[in-house]
Amino acid sequence: MAPHVMVEDLSVASIAAAREAFRTTDLRERLARYQLDVDGAFWGWNDIWLNPAFRDWNIEEFLPHIRCPVLALQGLQDEYGTLEQVERIARHVPHCERLTLDRCRHSPHRDQPEAVLQGVTDWLKRLPAREGSVS
Repeated sequence: MAPHVMVEDLSVASIAAAREAFRTTDLRERLARYQLDVDGAFWGWNDIWLNPAFRDWNIEEFLPHIRCPVLALQGLQDEYGTLEQVERIARHVPHCERLTLDRCRHSPHRDQPEAVLQGVTDWLKRLPAREGSVS
């Protein structure tokens, strides 16, 4: 869900905006519900993505080695990544299926929980049964 295989301008701009929000709004307190070390988690994520050297990060070369079934799920209003992320996965992983969700940002499981559950369920039903698997 909401995968990243390379850095986009949108990602950097949104992460810079998150840094400002963390410093000036109640974002830190809201995130503290989910993290024991909210500062370490936030700054570890934020600092690396905003480091100029990180602009070259790209893992596309590893994608052709993926042999398992893949469902790449992307929200159409994701503030941290565009459809180009899942398109690049699909170009390198021939058995990749894509699921895009409207009215969905970077947390599909929160923004569109029913659509995520239905999409994953439908995708799992389409997978071929494996020998020795339990039905």
